[in-house]
Amino acid sequence: MEEKELTQLYPNEKGYFGSFGGAFIPEMLHANVQELQEQYLAIMGDTSFQEELQLLLHDYAGRPTPLYYAKRLSEKYKANIYLKREDLCHTGAHKVNNTIGQVLLAERLGKKKIIAETGAGQHGVATATVCALKGLECKVFMGELDIQRQAPNVGRMKLLGAEVIPAMSGNRTLKDATNEALRYWINHASDTHYIIGSVVGPHPYPDMVARFQSVISEEIRKQLLEKTGNALPNKVIACVGGGSNATGAFFNYIEDDGVELIAAEAAGLGIDSGESAAATFLGKRGVLHGSMTTFMQTDDGQVVEPYSISAGMDYPGIGPALAHWFKSGRVHFEAVTDDEALVAGMALCKTEGIIPAIESSHALAVLDKIDIIEGETIVINLSGRGDKDLETYIKYQSKVDANVL
Repeated sequence: MEEKELTQLYPNEKGYFGSFGGAFIPEMLHANVQELQEQYLAIMGDTSFQEELQLLLHDYAGRPTPLYYAKRLSEKYKANIYLKREDLCHTGAHKVNNTIGQVLLAERLGKKKIIAETGAGQHGVATATVCALKGLECKVFMGELDIQRQAPNVGRMKLLGAEVIPAMSGNRTLKDATNEALRYWINHASDTHYIIGSVVGPHPYPDMVARFQSVISEEIRKQLLEKTGNALPNKVIACVGGGSNATGAFFNYIEDDGVELIAAEAAGLGIDSGESAAATFLGKRGVLHGSMTTFMQTDDGQVVEPYSISAGMDYPGIGPALAHWFKSGRVHFEAVTDDEALVAGMALCKTEGIIPAIESSHALAVLDKIDIIEGETIVINLSGRGDKDLETYIKYQSKVDANVL
């Protein structure tokens, strides 16, 4: 049995969380990544940076987002269930926390052009939004399949002035969009900043994105203390593609051993179906998109194409911090199928009047997979709203009504 690692919240000086992390990059990107490594903590710690960041998070993004007590959901599971309403952020998801931070950082590095990758489109919309706010050129790489299934967000990006560039390789989803964005960055490194949307990629991105998203759990602690007199819930649940919303929800609880942290991965059509994105169940250690992490791969290290009905979870791996927290035993992972997620999402619609993103529905489905002690406190990070997924929900509801499932 593989030995567990001692849990780290922050990476070491080489960008490693335990045995995961680092920066595996082409020579052409060395200067850009080194510049980030040397300056990101100083820039983020600067008083003027923090003042502008906090002002925009409050007045523009709409933070703090509510911590909502889901009464009917709580009655069903005989627990006190709170939903962290990241779906109420400007742009409809948690992604804007990171894009505001990275655009401000890019400005201070003198970069005038921004590129990004996106799967569900929420990161692309958030990037395009802040670029419009700051008058920066924006290109968003998106898999052709995701462009088709997330058309509303594609329209939003274009309306905001971004150029949406289709990725035509592989299975034309998030992994392939990331590949294309990295290739573009190699050829335009001098004037372009790449806003990676999740806690993936070469150091310092996993740490930098985690710090920008940590505002989620920072607020949860304060809000729970106000509502219950205790900042510590029994459980925190979040969905994981690359892992930015989960890392944000877990960050300020990693060192509280009494808080159980549960990540929901996309099992797709089933873990053993060959159509899945459950990286911790099916993956192993290797280098993906610039860092040593856990991802689905063949015996010779080639990426296995992932599948999920959720575009934002259709990714073959997880970020290195999450891979480390999984190996150390700090974060427990559950695999949720497409059907389980859709059922959970539609149940929230009918019990609480909230239409969640299908990504978030994976986290909701975990409630039926874990042991719940009566009266305990559970926080679920509702990472995004479901406007972009209405067509998928409607098609599924039609099948349910026709009894064809």
